[in-house]
Amino acid sequence: MFSDKEIKEIHELLKTNKKIVILAHHNPDGDAIGSSLGLHNFLLNCGIESNIIVPNDFPKFLKWMPNAKSIIIAEYKKQLAYQLIKNAEIIFCLDFNDANRIDHLQTHLEDSKAIKILIDHHQQPQAFNYIYSDTSEPATCQMVYKFIDKLNLEFNIDKNVAQCLYSGILTDTGSFRFRNTTSETHKIIANLIEKGAEPDLISSNILDSNSPERIKLLGVLLEKMIIIPENKTTILYLNREELTKNGYQKGDTEGFVNYGLSIMGIRFSALILDDLQNDHRRLSFRSKGDFDVNTFMRQNFQGGGHFNASGGKSYDSIEVIIEKIKKLIQNEKELQ
Repeated sequence: MFSDKEIKEIHELLKTNKKIVILAHHNPDGDAIGSSLGLHNFLLNCGIESNIIVPNDFPKFLKWMPNAKSIIIAEYKKQLAYQLIKNAEIIFCLDFNDANRIDHLQTHLEDSKAIKILIDHHQQPQAFNYIYSDTSEPATCQMVYKFIDKLNLEFNIDKNVAQCLYSGILTDTGSFRFRNTTSETHKIIANLIEKGAEPDLISSNILDSNSPERIKLLGVLLEKMIIIPENKTTILYLNREELTKNGYQKGDTEGFVNYGLSIMGIRFSALILDDLQNDHRRLSFRSKGDFDVNTFMRQNFQGGGHFNASGGKSYDSIEVIIEKIKKLIQNEKELQ
């Protein structure tokens, strides 16, 4: 958490009617959108304006959240996004640890003279003016809640803020199943419910909003799943043809990697997808127990994240990536 001195300084900054931008990472997920909207709606309740900018579009199942329509998607409105970052006096950087996670917005953030405030739970954060980085936290949304509480402004958390922060915690904890879900997480969730968060509505909007195309893709994925029991591993993959043939939309493969991990005895699940907009493959890794997929991803596939959840990319073909994973896991003692 920020020190008492830093909290006092940030509080004073927020009183001075600065131009504020909130940034989240490329391919924003539930935690990125939830924390950004949670902070934005909180600031509105304090009488403070802000602009949320994300590098590219985000899944439809997150667009129900309060004020989601106000988010500026930079791939569609580049000049507006670039100008807002240039003119910003304070930039909140949420749910990413390094400027390269915001894609084409990176140079604009690095060139900005704004005061940069990081709130994030990924490993090895880049230097910012103010840093609240804690890898033990299950979600950036939980950290935003604690930041608001540290400001002694929890009374400005209303239903809109609560709905957003609850959503991000729900998604980043795997519906409270991951091991970094603590008693503190549940206490914060209880407080958010008291503030107006509706668990049934949130769960329905996020978890029960499958399109026919998503279900068809899931069927294709599971039918050809590779199971390697001797290494407690599953590998799932979808190529460009399968994605386009089944009407893929952004967000349709969200959570697919967890299906491999749900199999009894499996401790590592890998998902490989052709990127439809670029000439590379997107990778998502999940693990149980003591297998560190953050290090595994960083060392082999241009990515990283958390101990049990990470993302990355590769310019190799899906077939080459599969063979590489098969070879690498043979040397991992946690998977023996």
